[in-house]
Amino acid sequence: MNKKVVVIGGGPAGIMAASKASEAGVETLLLEKNSTLGKKLLITGKGRCNITNNADIQGLIDNIPGNGSFLYSTFYNFSNYDLINFLNENGLKTKVERGGRVFPESDRAKDVLDVLVRYAKKCNVKIKTNAKVREILTDGGRISGVRLENGETVACTDVIIATGGKSFPGTGSNGDGYQFAKQLGHTVTRLRPSLVPLTVRQSFVKELQGLSLKNVAIKFTYKNSKTLYEDFGEMLFTHDGVSGPVILSGSRHLLEYEYRDIELHIDIKPALDYDKLDKRIQRDFGNNSRKQFKNSLDELLPRKLIPVIVNLSQIGPEKPVNQITKQERLYLVNLLKDFRMDITGSYPISEAIVTAGGVDVSEIDPSTMESKIIKGLYFAGEVLDVDGYTGGFNLTIAFSTGYTAGMSAAGK
Repeated sequence: MNKKVVVIGGGPAGIMAASKASEAGVETLLLEKNSTLGKKLLITGKGRCNITNNADIQGLIDNIPGNGSFLYSTFYNFSNYDLINFLNENGLKTKVERGGRVFPESDRAKDVLDVLVRYAKKCNVKIKTNAKVREILTDGGRISGVRLENGETVACTDVIIATGGKSFPGTGSNGDGYQFAKQLGHTVTRLRPSLVPLTVRQSFVKELQGLSLKNVAIKFTYKNSKTLYEDFGEMLFTHDGVSGPVILSGSRHLLEYEYRDIELHIDIKPALDYDKLDKRIQRDFGNNSRKQFKNSLDELLPRKLIPVIVNLSQIGPEKPVNQITKQERLYLVNLLKDFRMDITGSYPISEAIVTAGGVDVSEIDPSTMESKIIKGLYFAGEVLDVDGYTGGFNLTIAFSTGYTAGMSAAGK
């Protein structure tokens, strides 16, 4: 039969793969089991869509702890700058924010999806929604077609699996791509939540739920000695733990330790060293000398944090500020510079931003994304055992591997 490509999964990797294969002149069918394309894309970056990062290629690799080096070839095929140019040329203006994060100027994920869908249609991709694949068919070690849940069979020469991971299953990424891969003889590594909120042992977090700390320095340690990760930025308290950008990125480093013996250290006042913070507290105490301790911290700390700090400080809440000893004050300084919590685990994979683990990359050709086991089978996006930190790196992986898989499947 003539060359025909079927792409399974209508997220960013799948849309890019299908568009590129079709643009190269090959008949291409994009199958999506949801009623619309790009459901997960619409919720990325809190609905703003952190498309990519403006780091150089080595910078991208350095921010992809899960098999980043596998992606050198594909990033040279289609880099983050190629992606930005592609989006700009197709009518989407972009902007760069802190940490090199690239967003649509409109702050609307829907605008990114609209550009992708428009491009796919311009490239004559045949799009079929509400089309759930049951199995991928092979003949003599090469792809021969796909069978849908409704019993329909589609003959084809090439299949690109771009089904996503196991995070946010409500958007459609429930892990069926891993099953297809296993059925075809591929190894799927252990699947774990990455970029995920963490739970803590301390019950006082309930009182802090919803509190966001903007400019804090955080550090995760193992057995109170080995530093696993350090970062600076924003974090958030949940009803049973911690979240926010610095926590999500840090969570990736804790996986191999199974969250055992991990402590989170927060420097609430990183702009001040111990001595400067002590002087600042002395000044505040001087201005509030007749107040009770619990009423003296309003200018130093967010209101929600004050009762927790007072409780942990070992200073009586009603103690007059002018009676607080130097030793008590220095204990408070230490508490603010090293506010600690014990990590007990993470939220489930369904609430993670990305999945760590996936189709074993040693069984995939990094320059084409083609399977080394089945001829005509390709993989793109989160289904692969690759994952990055927050900051636009995971979407970069999706677009870039989608581009490479689509071009390769088309024989380009």
